[in-house]
Amino acid sequence: MEKLQRLFNFYINASIHVAFGVFALTHVTIKTFSIQRDEHLAWFLFFGTIVCYNFIKYGVEAEKYFIVANPYQKNIQIVSFISFILGCYHAYFIRVEVWLGIMALVFLTGLYAIPVLPNTKNLRSLGGLKIFIVALVWAGATVILPVLGSFKILFWDIWVEAVQRFFFVLLLLIPFEIRDLKYDNPELRTLPQRFGVRATQLIGALLAFLFYLVTFLKDSLSGPELIVKTILFLGLLVMMFSFGKNQKKYFASFWVEGIPVVWYVLLVLCLKWY
Repeated sequence: MEKLQRLFNFYINASIHVAFGVFALTHVTIKTFSIQRDEHLAWFLFFGTIVCYNFIKYGVEAEKYFIVANPYQKNIQIVSFISFILGCYHAYFIRVEVWLGIMALVFLTGLYAIPVLPNTKNLRSLGGLKIFIVALVWAGATVILPVLGSFKILFWDIWVEAVQRFFFVLLLLIPFEIRDLKYDNPELRTLPQRFGVRATQLIGALLAFLFYLVTFLKDSLSGPELIVKTILFLGLLVMMFSFGKNQKKYFASFWVEGIPVVWYVLLVLCLKWY
């Protein structure tokens, strides 16, 4: 049991779980719009997420990232390097048009992690900006890139989905903001630091409403999509008021980060049975 616990913790800490979330949302877009599946792009995003998240979490300074003394972090480093190699393999098959989008997202991720302004560590350290950058990158990676990879134009419903995905990711980040309230530097000025826990949860509820309402702006809305997003909306509302500062250990890092996978599974089931 102890070995399984360590393996599970490693699965979370090595960013593999969050990578499956990105992978699932990429396939949500593919299913929702019935576009050509680009598995090379999907796996590139999966492995790229592991590399990027581990880079941000375990040392944006080169020395900390490449020269690691801690054996546990060395194992995470090995996973990151293997993911980098596998990501490069899948990157070879990605279309040039998609690469333009990828480079824009890499640039945003770089701004998030690497110092760019005087007297500022990085954009991650600018008050309140962190979650918006993360949500923007996730929306671009899981909505815009799969569409570009399928030779389709970015029509109205795609942009609506991208905005909706932005709200969705913002909402999922709120439990993390509240969980980290006691650890975050006050200079970060996160939502809970500015408005308090209860008000931040209300902001999350508002984001859940926006996530759902944006659905009805689409020109083409299928029955399965409406059913799934209604279930998600209700579930997200319940989730938003089911936690506080003292969360259970895996509430955010496993259950909340697993919601994108739940979205994909619900969509597959509804498309099959509808």
